[in-house]
Amino acid sequence: MTRFPVAPEAVAGAAASLGTDPLTLADLLRVASTPGFDRWQEQVRRTGGCSDPIHLSGSTVTRDRRTGDVLYSYSTVDEPGGRLRVACGNRRASRCPSCAWTYAGDTYHLIRAGITGDETKAVPTTVREHPRVFATLTAPSFGPVHNRPSSGCCRCGSIHPDDDPALGTALDLERYDYAGAVLWNNYAGQLWQRFTIYLRRELAARAGLSQRALADCCRVSFGKVAEFQKRGAVHFHAVVRLDGPDGPDAPPPSWASVGLLDDAIRAAAGRVAVTVPAAGEFPARILTWGTQIDVQPIGGLGHEELTEQAVASYVAKYATKAAETTGTLDRRIGERAELDKATLPAHTRRLIDACWDLDNAYPERMLARWSHMLGFRGHFSTKSRAYSTTLGTLRQTRADYRAAQERRERGLPDPDDAEEGSTLVLAHWTYAGHGHTPGESWLAAGIARDIRTNRDTAREALSELSPDDWETAV
Repeated sequence: MTRFPVAPEAVAGAAASLGTDPLTLADLLRVASTPGFDRWQEQVRRTGGCSDPIHLSGSTVTRDRRTGDVLYSYSTVDEPGGRLRVACGNRRASRCPSCAWTYAGDTYHLIRAGITGDETKAVPTTVREHPRVFATLTAPSFGPVHNRPSSGCCRCGSIHPDDDPALGTALDLERYDYAGAVLWNNYAGQLWQRFTIYLRRELAARAGLSQRALADCCRVSFGKVAEFQKRGAVHFHAVVRLDGPDGPDAPPPSWASVGLLDDAIRAAAGRVAVTVPAAGEFPARILTWGTQIDVQPIGGLGHEELTEQAVASYVAKYATKAAETTGTLDRRIGERAELDKATLPAHTRRLIDACWDLDNAYPERMLARWSHMLGFRGHFSTKSRAYSTTLGTLRQTRADYRAAQERRERGLPDPDDAEEGSTLVLAHWTYAGHGHTPGESWLAAGIARDIRTNRDTAREALSELSPDDWETAV
């Protein structure tokens, strides 16, 4: 390829027109003129436009187990840079929007299957007839914050716009209970665990049964997600469902109702209390749920209640978000000195400082290690065993589908087909790095946008079809 010199001012002008900096544009031009650029683009498309792909080097050989003949072989020697790029799989939208989009899609299907049923995911459609609610449990107050009340103005005397960065921050930084806030986040998982225990007790009491007898006729199933409020406190959204003793396949007892479940949830949340012992200068505390508990019945499409699709979409939306929505860092803080280099809102910085201040007093809670999460150390999405399918099953189904596609393209036999004989796969892979250069990042982001636009367009086209036409199109 013949290369021509490019004037620096020309690069700067082109960079401005593309909305990027000259160094990124220069790297972009380097990538585009490198041999194997088309194959690099293909690799990035196969990762879905991943912003931080894992680089692998190695080879794989598929042989006929009986004859030893090589049916297929692959090596990264001829790949761009001698590497194969695979998706990072990070669920955080702040780290990789592409992989987070896939994670959100999996979470949507997992939650929706537990609401509507899905035979392909081993959940019968009869769960629609089971009592189901969408519950939200929040943290208590740790001090007044800037907010948008339904009527009137904030306590500060202002009416804040939706995008005001002051929303959720303390009205008085000196009087806000930052230690209590991060300890509450840190113990939130235990608060939820105790809530599920008390919920079963409350259900049993309302049914006039012992807890053992309750287990013989009713099971509580749930799928939940954690969300950070703007003030930096975690709260939980959960789909809670009552099943028969064998899970979604069994009908719930006749006494089970949405009203009874609603009442039991509120009573159970009110009973939960976790004691934090005194340590050094920090007094003992009793952690509880906040008074704002919301429980809404879940209805089908066309009903006035909260729709099934809306609930699944809401949960999936927050499954890819974390504490960075409050302005904190999305990576672990190794040393407190790192905070001096970070640009953080004052309220968020106080929460992180509180984690480090409390770390020596409560070493077993690992508050400093989780200071980037404002003390929270739990899983962002969890479910009970019988709620629906698992994320691992969904990922494996997708991997099996792609593997079957590749076998068909390469003319390889199905390993489960005894008549075709079995195959032996010998593979050797080593980690070779991760990520993109600045120019590669810019190109990968464009590929990710194109992929998502195409998917959204296809989804909109399918949504306009009648049920019969939709089945034909699929």
